[in-house]
Amino acid sequence: MIDPVPYFAVTRRRGPAWDTSKTMRAQVEWARHAVFMNRLVDEGFILLGGPLTAGETVLLVVMATNEAEIRDRLDADPWAPLALLEIATIQSWTILLDGRDLDGRDAKAGGPHR
Repeated sequence: MIDPVPYFAVTRRRGPAWDTSKTMRAQVEWARHAVFMNRLVDEGFILLGGPLTAGETVLLVVMATNEAEIRDRLDADPWAPLALLEIATIQSWTILLDGRDLDGRDAKAGGPHR
């Protein structure tokens, strides 16, 4: 059986300061934002992340204790005080299906098949 892990699906949306005439990487302070986000990946906080469809919304899959931890960590993003990105939603997520290799653990609907 898969151990319960505190996963969350977090969406962030473009804030009022987002310059729609520029690409994501051309926004002010892109380099600092990228370093910050990469550090959250390295620390195991962000597991997956990236823009959805047109890029106005970003989906992050994070591992955290609770919503307050998520807000605290993402508020430290250099883009947060610049109003380039803001948190739209935070939802706890129970993963029942996972096609990634989990060291031989079964992660299909219904649990392990013996």
